[in-house]
Amino acid sequence: MRPAAIGFAFALTGPRWTTSRPWASCFPLQKKGYTMSITAERKQAVISEYATKPGDTGSPEVQVAVLTERIVNLTEHFKDHKKDNHSRRGLLKLVSTRRSLLDYLKKVDQGRYQTLIEKLGLRR
Repeated sequence: MRPAAIGFAFALTGPRWTTSRPWASCFPLQKKGYTMSITAERKQAVISEYATKPGDTGSPEVQVAVLTERIVNLTEHFKDHKKDNHSRRGLLKLVSTRRSLLDYLKKVDQGRYQTLIEKLGLRR
């Protein structure tokens, strides 16, 4: 194929794209040990700490504790990434879900609710 058929600029300079990623060096590497979400090991530790019986993963106490851990991690993330509005929307969803679970627990069993918010250090 003739260079004129492809385009004059292409014939002189070559392709305008590149396969390398020059922008990759602009972003710092992720901090060691820092994750925005909860790790599997930490999630298991939280579940075992707040479980009402062995194998319990669905009780409101466990769900609220796991959500609280995720909320704390996301809050730490926002200290470095103030403009991350997509994750901020996820944080608001987590807070709303936790609020609903706490309201349910308060309605069903006031004692369990009080114990949980004292243990987690939540203000209500």
